[in-house]
Amino acid sequence: MSIALQNQGNVAIIPARGGSKRIPRKNIREFAGKPIIAHSIETALKSGLFESVVVSTDDEDIAEVAREYGAETPFLRPADLADDFTGIVSVIRHAVQQLQDDGRNVINVCCMFATAPFIVPADLAAGLEALKNAPAAFSVTSFAYPIFRSLRMEEDGRLEMFHPENLNARSQDLPQAWHDAGQFYWARKDFLLSGGEFLMGDAVGIVIPRHRVQDIDDEEDWVRAEAMYRVLRERNEI
Repeated sequence: MSIALQNQGNVAIIPARGGSKRIPRKNIREFAGKPIIAHSIETALKSGLFESVVVSTDDEDIAEVAREYGAETPFLRPADLADDFTGIVSVIRHAVQQLQDDGRNVINVCCMFATAPFIVPADLAAGLEALKNAPAAFSVTSFAYPIFRSLRMEEDGRLEMFHPENLNARSQDLPQAWHDAGQFYWARKDFLLSGGEFLMGDAVGIVIPRHRVQDIDDEEDWVRAEAMYRVLRERNEI
């Protein structure tokens, strides 16, 4: 089957609003030699999985950068979906509706984050493959330490276990725990538009190794992520 048929109806949507607070203009700030959003766009295009790669933004400067690196910007996101409180699923649903209103054939949707330069095509392909048996899939990674032995600190500095029943349990005997890796979400269109919840048991986890996961929420995160990126490039892992 040709790539053109394999990717038919698959859409990558990259949310990238202009009003980031902790890192101003974060989505188009230079990261490893190019605007950080360019890494997600180029990975989506390189994967060959998508009929369309669309950036959802409220900002003309971001839209211009997105088009420069090969993405489409067929609409500008309305202001009420670009504030500090709007959830990402609402943004993706809006984008899907806009594309359908334009006559696009949308079957599967992948939300890729603009500040996730560690995504690789193989992980995206694994997410799409998972949709054969599940309505949704998203990137996860493991906690570095067993959360069932985690502690809380009282105001006086004293520590107490959240799960005291595990006081004498060995770490290796406790359940493995996972968290959202913040890289991508795949979903069948119907699951997305019908209000399906990714975290409530329907979605498959696509496991990303911890050394290739880094949230970028502040300047310290940014410095760490760039250092990680250099090492991963040297190891040919991205």
